[in-house]
Amino acid sequence: MGTRGSALAMAQSTAIAAQVTELTGRQVELVTITTAGDVSTEPLASMGGVGVFVNALREALLAGEVDFAVHSLKDLPTADASGLVIAAIPQRADPRDALVARDGLVLGELPTGSRVGTGSPRRAAQLHALGLGLEVVGVRGNVDTRLKLVASGELDAVILARAGLVRLGRADEITETLDPIQMLPAPGQGALAVECRDPDTDSAAADVFAALRGLDDPWTRAVVTAERSLLATLEAGCSAPVGALGEAIEGDPETGEEDELYLRATVLATDGTDAVRQSTTGPLVEAEVLGRKLAAEMLADGADLLMQEESA
Repeated sequence: MGTRGSALAMAQSTAIAAQVTELTGRQVELVTITTAGDVSTEPLASMGGVGVFVNALREALLAGEVDFAVHSLKDLPTADASGLVIAAIPQRADPRDALVARDGLVLGELPTGSRVGTGSPRRAAQLHALGLGLEVVGVRGNVDTRLKLVASGELDAVILARAGLVRLGRADEITETLDPIQMLPAPGQGALAVECRDPDTDSAAADVFAALRGLDDPWTRAVVTAERSLLATLEAGCSAPVGALGEAIEGDPETGEEDELYLRATVLATDGTDAVRQSTTGPLVEAEVLGRKLAAEMLADGADLLMQEESA
């Protein structure tokens, strides 16, 4: 298995390796691969953003250096990669963002002017939109590096994905899990993608693909498919920060009630002064279509204008 070398990536990959071994009885060797996002201290947006944490892993896959790789789904480009396929999307962890603040404070208790760190334009824009008078500070680095900024007093708080803190065994440092009403997560946040070579183009990969399919969670796949199809449609006409969250609602087979999907999303100006927010519901089996339709409605409602402002 190809994996990044960060503590979080190793924790995620080790957990998936254990699941593969449990399912198949086969041992999994982890191969550490360094990506462009791991060695650069530049803001991700200036590096092109999409793909900086996955391209090197994909190259190793295509070269046959590894049999499969594990990614944080939110890092994965929405476009298909030629010769590769997402064999499994395991059950998603809590997708929400989390605050780690000094003195156990929650977001609403931080005094005006408090310094809050994040490397995400999406989180920064939503913080600005809340109008709490906080100073948003751009930060890069692994989870431990960011938490140390709070412990040292350099920052009053940082915002991180809750799932990552839980996977690293650091959930007890969370001072508030942020309600999606305040801050919608990134599309795919909390989910992992297990990628391998496409068995349709590489017959030798068929065995690996079949083994990995047992990790797939259909509910998670449907929900994140909606979020990512929305993002893909917006990326065609919008470069502003995007938040999205889908929730599956189980139907009742006895009454013929279908499983449903509730999808909400926001596109924001970077400074949080303007935003387009919309939601939709529909059959879970139409997840991809629902994502595209909601994105098209948001673009028609002015999300494309936010994109133009960001480009100006």
